[in-house]
Amino acid sequence: MQFRRILVTGGCGFIGANFVRLMLAEYPDLEITNLDALTYAGNPDNLAGLETEPRYRFVLGDVADRERVFLLVKDGRFDAIVHFAAESHVDRSIDDAAPFLRTNVLGTQCLLEAARAARIPRYVQVSTDEVYGTLAPDDPAFCETTPLAPNSPYAASKAAADLLVRAAHHTFGLDTVITRCSNNYGPYQFPEKLIPLFITNALGDLPLPVYGDGKQVRDWIHVADHCRGVDAALRRGRAGEVYNFGGRSERKNFDVTHAVLRLLGKPEGLVRHVTDRPGHDRRYAIDCARAESELDWRPTVAFEEGLAETVRWYREHPEWVARVRSGAYRTGV
Repeated sequence: MQFRRILVTGGCGFIGANFVRLMLAEYPDLEITNLDALTYAGNPDNLAGLETEPRYRFVLGDVADRERVFLLVKDGRFDAIVHFAAESHVDRSIDDAAPFLRTNVLGTQCLLEAARAARIPRYVQVSTDEVYGTLAPDDPAFCETTPLAPNSPYAASKAAADLLVRAAHHTFGLDTVITRCSNNYGPYQFPEKLIPLFITNALGDLPLPVYGDGKQVRDWIHVADHCRGVDAALRRGRAGEVYNFGGRSERKNFDVTHAVLRLLGKPEGLVRHVTDRPGHDRRYAIDCARAESELDWRPTVAFEEGLAETVRWYREHPEWVARVRSGAYRTGV
């Protein structure tokens, strides 16, 4: 499938910003409109340099604002929607699930209804492997037919959104594709997630808070590989299908922590074990065979290479880190 005008939601977030940059670089005739509410994790600095790009347009707005979304989609004449916008931090969802229900569930339903009304040719829902729940050490990796068993309010809200997307396809015939991905890392990631938090803390000689025993296992994928996967699903995915994307790179959180310290030449004494989060999933792993066979996609960035690149990016962008930590990125100061 070929596209000329795409609506991206949440394009100022970590993954969304990387996707916007990739798409504009790869497709010279493509125009992108970015709808973002600029909540705490929506950082305009992530797309610095695109202000004068004629193929890029930013629209301030909430995906759950029905009137704004319907008007934008109707007038935009988009031939695809790629929906990244989400509340995504598990700890925040444990503290207060309400924003997750509004953005992740009601916002998704609002977009689906607008897509139906405007007859949008393709809708891509960017989801997470957390909807599948947790794995025991010897369990096979998650595949697309693994039953949904979310264990946090965040994961439950994303699972609910995925089911709404499935229903829109089966009930109304909307051309939808769902993607589910393992843990991302790379440039522009908000420093509340494990890797950027530990990099930025270590750079400042601050403690690295490791939950529990640190033996939770995650499958890590570089954000560039994930964005290439979303693009492949957008263009080549079968309507109504789900595609998993992973890095085939399972690591214990404790091992990732020490890899960061080694790359920065920092002492292991910075590690601090803290009380584990409630209901903390023990292991995630992704079987991405379907994406590899149907979409001609494969992860290309080895974890060691990607982590070294990511550490280097944060070292070379202290102003970006400082603006995030001070909150200046939200005020334009």
